[in-house]
Amino acid sequence: MRSGSLDRTIRIQSFTSTDDEFGNVIESWTDFATVRAQLLQASTEEFQRGWGTSSEPTYVFRIRWLDGVTLVHRIIHDGTIRPIVELKEIGRRRGLEIRTAGYGTPL
Repeated sequence: MRSGSLDRTIRIQSFTSTDDEFGNVIESWTDFATVRAQLLQASTEEFQRGWGTSSEPTYVFRIRWLDGVTLVHRIIHDGTIRPIVELKEIGRRRGLEIRTAGYGTPL
């Protein structure tokens, strides 16, 4: 993976919940990592679902290997929150391909 192709910056966030001094649960998203990424694809992909075929845009980001990224994380890219729907290892821990849902939520 060439560093010149990593032309985007994305933030990977993880969900945390803590208790305050009164016993209330405080839920928030915290930054797990800020990394350089390559946007491979921003197109419409068809998925076969239980209720039929649907088309939805997907974003695929390629980053250098980062240990600990899971489907419970989310991506912040261009001011939009995108949930991670699939992870693929590139080579033997050389890189990571992250597929996100195309319909994100603005920050």
